[in-house]
Amino acid sequence: MSSMLERPALKWIPLTLVMGVTLAGCAREGFYDDRNLDYTDVRPAPPLVLPESRNTQRYNDAMPVPQAALQGSRVDGAADVAPPPSLSMGSGLQPEFVERRQVGSDVWLVVAADTGAVWPQLEAFAQSRGLGIQRSDANQGVIETNQATLSLQSALRAGSSEVRCEQGGRSVANCLDALEEYLGARSATASASSWNAQRLSNARTVEIRQQNGAWEVAIPQTAERVWAELDHYLTLDFTVENRRELLEKSPENYSFLVNYMTASEESRNPIEVVFSRDVRRMTQNIRLVLEPQGNQSVLRAINESDRELSADDQRELLERVSGYLR
Repeated sequence: MSSMLERPALKWIPLTLVMGVTLAGCAREGFYDDRNLDYTDVRPAPPLVLPESRNTQRYNDAMPVPQAALQGSRVDGAADVAPPPSLSMGSGLQPEFVERRQVGSDVWLVVAADTGAVWPQLEAFAQSRGLGIQRSDANQGVIETNQATLSLQSALRAGSSEVRCEQGGRSVANCLDALEEYLGARSATASASSWNAQRLSNARTVEIRQQNGAWEVAIPQTAERVWAELDHYLTLDFTVENRRELLEKSPENYSFLVNYMTASEESRNPIEVVFSRDVRRMTQNIRLVLEPQGNQSVLRAINESDRELSADDQRELLERVSGYLR
């Protein structure tokens, strides 16, 4: 009588058992080690310490991040990260990588990248032009040269930076021209860094609130910087006849006069139009006023027409305009 191991269906059982035991041992310590549990008991390793005998001139930060890059307080816990909002409530405006801002004789550049990405470019610019760097301080975002001082700080829009080139407190036109060309040529390499930086929360930038029945926007920036930003985008966006137009602007009073059709007026259906006093949709003059409050400013919308400006209309306009600052 033949043994059971000689049967084709059963002779592989011992080999299968051996392989099963072998692979079970590999599941934890061999080729198929499951390390999911290893991370529950992980402990931080001590920091790397370089020897005191090293040549300190050979060791520098590869990518220094200026302290000016910090926007708001430090986040201690997890935060919800959202994509950057579209500019100006869907107006279709997209900022250029390098743009100019001006208030009187004060001129500066706004770069669509965070300060950590722009700082190495400023150093490279100063070195390539042979400006003679006397002092370079990444923490303060300042590069002092023989010809001018380059300064860097966060801009109003999250993920953007402001770059100035001044001498004796006055803007240097030739330096700004060269900087604009130099940074503009490097827009592609900085786009990824800019996208990541723009994912920061906007809650710390602007706050729309209601005071005594009227809406206003609280902005934690000086009125001069805010006015320059609003001037740039209102000039680009308020150009649609019988819809939204920029009529006047006053840098001395930090104000703008616009002719605007509110969303409620534009959305009136034909029946509402026929049975109302006004048989056609109409715009109205509204003055946007910035009130300086030290290092902060408050934006308000003041009605200067005979037509009523409801609280909802007021908020709708302020939300659209404050979208330029996000």
